[in-house]
Amino acid sequence: MAKIALENWNETIRDPKIECMSRDEMSALQGERLVKQVKNVYEHVEFYRKKMDGLGVEPGDIKGIEDITKLPFTTKEDLRDNYPFGLLAVPKEKIARVQGTSGTTGKLTLASYTQNDVDVWGECVARGLTMAGLNSSDRIHVCYGYGLFTGGMGLDLGAQALGAMAIPMSSGNTKRQLMCMEDFGATAFACTPSYALYLAEAAQEAGVVDRLQIRASINGAEPWTDEMRKKIEDILHINSFDIYGLCEITGPGVAMDCIHHKGLHVYEDYFYPEILNPADQSACGDGETGELVFTTLAKEGMPLLRYRTKDLTSMEHSICECGRTLPRIQKFTGRTDDMKVIRGVNVFPTQVETALLSMGGGVAPHYMLIVDRENNLDVLTVMVEVDEKYFSDEIRKLDSLKNKVGAVLKQALGVSVRVKLVEPKTIQRSEGKAKRVIDNREL
Repeated sequence: MAKIALENWNETIRDPKIECMSRDEMSALQGERLVKQVKNVYEHVEFYRKKMDGLGVEPGDIKGIEDITKLPFTTKEDLRDNYPFGLLAVPKEKIARVQGTSGTTGKLTLASYTQNDVDVWGECVARGLTMAGLNSSDRIHVCYGYGLFTGGMGLDLGAQALGAMAIPMSSGNTKRQLMCMEDFGATAFACTPSYALYLAEAAQEAGVVDRLQIRASINGAEPWTDEMRKKIEDILHINSFDIYGLCEITGPGVAMDCIHHKGLHVYEDYFYPEILNPADQSACGDGETGELVFTTLAKEGMPLLRYRTKDLTSMEHSICECGRTLPRIQKFTGRTDDMKVIRGVNVFPTQVETALLSMGGGVAPHYMLIVDRENNLDVLTVMVEVDEKYFSDEIRKLDSLKNKVGAVLKQALGVSVRVKLVEPKTIQRSEGKAKRVIDNREL
C-alpha cells in the first residue's frame, strides 16, 4: 500500500476541543487540574508532603499553572527509593495495573495505574493513532514487547480505544512478523525505530514489500533522526510517526508528531511540560534546548510533580499547520545520561546517526560507539557497517571510505574518532531499544 502524499492527506483530529484549544483556555484547565492535584498529593503522599514542607510550600500557595515553579522536583532515584508502592496516592486496592522498566540497581522503576489512568492512557495513544491517519477500520501490528514494558500494552490500549484491530505480536522472530503482517493484512505497525528499519530491510530482502498493506508505522522508545524516518519510509513506501512516552508518566502516548513532522504534539491537558536548563533549572524559551520535565495533572494512582525525564529537547508553542494548538517538543538530541563527554566535547549517539545518513551511501545506519581511555586520554571508536552494494575487498576503496567517514564524523561531533568499518549485519540488531554506546572508561 503506497504512502499517502502530503497534498492528499485528509487528517482528522480526534478531540478538537482539546487539541485546538486556545492558550488561555488550556492554561485555565491546567491550573484547575494542578491545584486539585497538589492538594491530592499533599494529603495522600507522604513523600510530597515532606518535600513541600521542606520548601515552605502549602497547597494553598498553588493558585494556577503559573505557580508550578514553587513545587519540588521528582527524580527516577525518588521512584526507586520509594519502590514499590511508596508514591501511591490511592489505596493499593484501587490499582488496576503496574508497568515498569529495568533499573541499574536491579530494582524496577515501577509505575502504578488506576483504571481511569489506564483509560486516559488508551485515549492519548488513540489521539496519536488518529494523528497518523488511522481509524477503526485499521489493523495495527504491535511488535513492541509486552509485559512490564509499556510499549506493547500502550499501543494495544490505543488500538482498543480507537476501535481498531490490535495484532499483539510482541517482539522477535522477524520472519514470523513479516508473515503475519502479510497474512493478517496489517495496515500499520508499531515498534522501536531501529527495529522498524530492521523489519524494512528484512521485508526488502525477502521481496515482500509490495505484498504488504502497511501505510503507517508508529515508532518510539529511543531517539532517532529524520534521516532514519525517511529511510524507513522510502523502503516501505509508508508514513512513519514518532511517538513518545515513559512509563512513569503514562507510557507511549505522552506526545506524537503529525504528518508535518515539525515536532511532537504534547497532550498538555494531562501532562504539563517544562523545558529547563539542566544546570540551574531555569526555564528555557521556545527553541532553546533543555531537560524535559513533566507534571501529571490528572493521574490518580501515582501522580508525579515536576518529574525530570533527563530527555533533552526544545519546545515550540506556535500553532501547527495541522491546526493543533498543542505545544510541540522537537526530536530528542539525547538524554542527559546518554551524553558522553569525550575530551571535553559533548557527544550524543544521534549525532553519529545523522552524520552517517547524510553521507548518501557507502555505509549503513547501523553503528556502535566504543569509548576507551588510553594513557589518560579518551578515545572514541565508531564501528560502522558498510553497505552491501559498496562492500569491496579492495583495501584502497575501504581505506578511502574509512577516511571519508572519519572526516564526516569529526565535522559533526567536533572531536576526532577512530573508524572501524565492518561487514553488513555484523553489528547486533535489537528488537527492543538499540544499544549504541559501550563506555569502557572507569569514570
